Amino acid sequence: MRSRSILAALLGLVVAPAYAEVTIDGHIDPAEWAGAKHIVDFRQTQPLTGKPGSRPTEAWILSTPKGLAVAIRATQPDDGTRSRQQTRRDENALVDRVNVMVDFNGDGRVGYDFEVKSQGGIADEVITNESDFSYDWDGRWDHAVSEDAEGYSVEVLIPWYIAPMRKADGGERTIGLYIDRVVGSTGERMGWPTITFDQGRFLSSFQRVQLPAYSQSLFAVTPYVVGRVDRANGGASFEQGADILWKPNGQTQLTATINPDFGQVESDDLVVNFSPEETFFTDKRPFFTENQGIFDFSLLDDYSQLVYTRRVGGESDDGHGPADISAAVKVNGSVGSTNYGILTAQEKGDAGRSFGAFRLSQNVGTQTFGMLATRVNHPYLDRDANVLGFDHRWQPNADFTITSNVVGSKIDQPNADTSGLGATSIAYWQMNDVWAQQWLGMYFGRRLDIDDFGYLPRNNMEYLHWEVRRRLTGLPADSAYTSHMWQYRISGANNTQGLAISRRFRIVRDSRRRDGGEEEWRLDAFTAAFDDLLTRGGHPLHTPPTAKLMYDRTRPRVGRWAWEAEGYVTGNQLTGYHRLGYYFKFTPTYFITDAFSVFFGSSYEWTPNWLIWQGHDNLLGSYDGRTVGIDSGLNWNLSNRQELRVKLQTLAVGAKLRDTLEVTPSGGTVHSDEPVDGLGVANLGFQIRYRYEIAPLSDLYIVYNRGGYVDDTDDDVGSQFRQGFSLKDVNEGLVKVAYRLEF
Repeated sequence: MRSRSILAALLGLVVAPAYAEVTIDGHIDPAEWAGAKHIVDFRQTQPLTGKPGSRPTEAWILSTPKGLAVAIRATQPDDGTRSRQQTRRDENALVDRVNVMVDFNGDGRVGYDFEVKSQGGIADEVITNESDFSYDWDGRWDHAVSEDAEGYSVEVLIPWYIAPMRKADGGERTIGLYIDRVVGSTGERMGWPTITFDQGRFLSSFQRVQLPAYSQSLFAVTPYVVGRVDRANGGASFEQGADILWKPNGQTQLTATINPDFGQVESDDLVVNFSPEETFFTDKRPFFTENQGIFDFSLLDDYSQLVYTRRVGGESDDGHGPADISAAVKVNGSVGSTNYGILTAQEKGDAGRSFGAFRLSQNVGTQTFGMLATRVNHPYLDRDANVLGFDHRWQPNADFTITSNVVGSKIDQPNADTSGLGATSIAYWQMNDVWAQQWLGMYFGRRLDIDDFGYLPRNNMEYLHWEVRRRLTGLPADSAYTSHMWQYRISGANNTQGLAISRRFRIVRDSRRRDGGEEEWRLDAFTAAFDDLLTRGGHPLHTPPTAKLMYDRTRPRVGRWAWEAEGYVTGNQLTGYHRLGYYFKFTPTYFITDAFSVFFGSSYEWTPNWLIWQGHDNLLGSYDGRTVGIDSGLNWNLSNRQELRVKLQTLAVGAKLRDTLEVTPSGGTVHSDEPVDGLGVANLGFQIRYRYEIAPLSDLYIVYNRGGYVDDTDDDVGSQFRQGFSLKDVNEGLVKVAYRLEF
């Protein structure tokens, strides 16, 4: 019988319909799971040896009218290695846990990860671009955990309305499925099938499983009210709005929001950025995370996207702070094998922008074709921005993947009409379990402009790289490591005028340690080149050969302590290796109890010959900069439904002027007599947040926010550090209640 179960698991046979209703209570009742697909062939995927897991793991899969039901039995005797740490939702904690990852269409385009920790905490993520995980999305699904002396059991029920999916064919649905289990004390991951997310192909390699098809509908309204007292500017306010979700079936899903509340209860990390490239922030706003995967259109350059939802409600065109949003609507669905998505949003006022996006994708055998069009109207600027992109993925065999796209932009604005083109292509070859290669090419025209709705760090670039990856497993038993992933990359970039802006050789060693932690070393060596962005359109600056060595280490909890450390040493863009800069940050966490922890992170950065543009022409200030930061707080997980979080972040910059420079047409620098001041920055973010989960996706928040930002000519980092604690540009208390009503 056991051999037949294993064979059935490997072949992905059709699951027989179940007649007993599954109760999600964490106790795996054989009668309830009779007829379920039974999986026992869990193998090591971290490290990726393909050997049977060191601890027995079993899973059961059942298609029910109420959703996809999955049960997992994780054998782990209570011998002191089990983690007892309590976690809040979406916390990336290195603890005992299981993951159920589902691609409901089985086409490798969008997946969903449902993670359950052994103590009942959960996380959920959207998976796009094969292995890009985003915690921003929160879904409505059921889970339960039970423990005994021999291990723990997890049951999960994922409703069929949770994600858009194509109509089933012949009463059966083919999904992609991946299940794994992680031992927190060692970091060992045991998965089915035997794949890992640090390969070039992950999502599209999920096991195809045929299930009886069911369809569910949902109509949900989540009204909210927010009461706020603003002590910085005086006064109080009361706001209300609602999110609406209608899913008549898996093929059509509509989301709308009226007078949305976008902010306050989530806080971004502090950033001090004097570079010409914009800082990227993720988005936790519910409307923009629900069913957002269809709009993923990456340009394969870091965070680049054609739809960057933080633009909606961002800084208004008239300069009066963040824009208010009247309403937004999103429709996702499928017609046959074609998936589509429509998104529109309208900001308030005469300066309010109108945003629109339309997405199509179609699978044809081993290929996927897609199109995304966006439009943004700026009435205040008399500007219309249109972007059109086509993307394509081809998987000719099990080892080779080619992903490409072409993008065009057209801006209509008086005396500023422009149009531009861009294209990217990446090829990945998984040669075997040890070796892999990657080739990447990009072209972003000088007039390509997608930033009205999208995000692109820079245009005006031609880029190529070749990367070789080597995986090492089977390390000696006395080694501190279980595996290494080595990456070797050669890359070069020019701007579209042919000027060399980067020539780099990179070596990365990404390691898994036997204590369950992670470690990364990275060395980047640069030849001489030009920085053509620093002066914002002025003369490019010639930069000498230089290098940067980075280190990152995470150690999970041992006893009452866990810690993270990161840092780098780098050469200088003005003097090369002659004056080295450095940065380090150390964040220890102390667990008073399994549910109550405090952390205190501190950082220090030294940046000699820090070049900061002075706002006009080719004038630069050369500074010796010091940055001191604190990242501290406490997390008290009173239960899986209650949490209290205190977060304090401060950054202080003191930059003493060394010289005033002007960039010459040849790329060199000469002294300038123009007056330039010293530079100081104080930045504070402080939040106390209590959250109580009234019901799934229904929460009460009680929040206090305080913070501010100031820059001036005081170049003493100590005085800026002290000034930061007195900032009160934001000084508010608020209460928010959101309650989801389902019909």
